[in-house]
Amino acid sequence: MYHEGQEVTKDLAEAAKWYRRAAEQGNPQAQYNPGYMYERGHGVPQDPTQAVAWYQAAAEQCDGYAQNNPGIMLATGRGVPQDHVHAHIWFTLAVNQGIPCENRDLVTAQMTPDQVSEACRLATLHNRLITRRQRASSHGCVTLAW
Repeated sequence: MYHEGQEVTKDLAEAAKWYRRAAEQGNPQAQYNPGYMYERGHGVPQDPTQAVAWYQAAAEQCDGYAQNNPGIMLATGRGVPQDHVHAHIWFTLAVNQGIPCENRDLVTAQMTPDQVSEACRLATLHNRLITRRQRASSHGCVTLAW
């Protein structure tokens, strides 16, 4: 409501406050929103570290769009150290959720074959960990094969 000004005056700071309250309840979509706000400095000071942290919280609950965003930030070094291996991991996890991700191909082109192999190995391990966490929770997670 506050983010878009629907039936209330648009107020990004108020939107950020409510997004964060919802995110603290553990909902992946709600966790994505503060990441977006921190990444862009909407209603809060711009803070890439906070953005990545919130995106990763949502990403670990199988939100494919949230999995793509830390990949972009890591691939470009936008506010965080550039890391193609970890960017590739997040892009791969997003692809596994059905999110189109040409960024993975762009990052792959900048990596050595050993780095790509390591990223794939780590993505598989990370995917298993996420799946185990989801089975233990009530949210559920659809994991698609590569």
